[in-house]
Amino acid sequence: MSVLDFSDLKSTGHILKYNGEPYQIIESNFMRTAQRKPVIQTKLRNLITGKVMEYSFKFGEKIEGADVIKRKCQYLYADDEGGHFMDPESFETIVVPKALIADQIKFLKEGTDTSIVFFEDKPISLDLPIKIDLKVTETAAGVKGDTATGGTKPATLETGHTVNVPLFIKEGDIVRVDTRNGAYVERASQ
Repeated sequence: MSVLDFSDLKSTGHILKYNGEPYQIIESNFMRTAQRKPVIQTKLRNLITGKVMEYSFKFGEKIEGADVIKRKCQYLYADDEGGHFMDPESFETIVVPKALIADQIKFLKEGTDTSIVFFEDKPISLDLPIKIDLKVTETAAGVKGDTATGGTKPATLETGHTVNVPLFIKEGDIVRVDTRNGAYVERASQ
């Protein structure tokens, strides 16, 4: 069991254990008022459920660090059970429950390398790269002259995910997508 220092809470990204579950600090604000102990107001994201909560840590409060481990794995396929991944060193198949990765699976294609985050030896989430390149499999043809308005159109990617792209994107193009919000970033060089 690791114990976090009060000053560790000032920086975002630290992972701590709160009520037996792993939380990541996504915002923190150090506050000190006259004649009171310092307080750090935080926004915490539950790494299992994804829910965000606010909590104020008081100076001297015991804060337990969460032991999370990231393991590099390769995506195989998804089914009703969840996402199936292979550990490239042991060739062991790891199944991450669908409920935990439903928002992330739409960015993965067979053979994609990613990292699985484990908490107490159980997979809890995926650590995807911020941007992923995917091929456009279906989109409407752009009409000449429409590009002046800077409009967008829906495009279906090779994983089945639909994203709004600029009108100049056509089927077969490779586009870069932000995995944090699912939005189009740019056309990738082919």
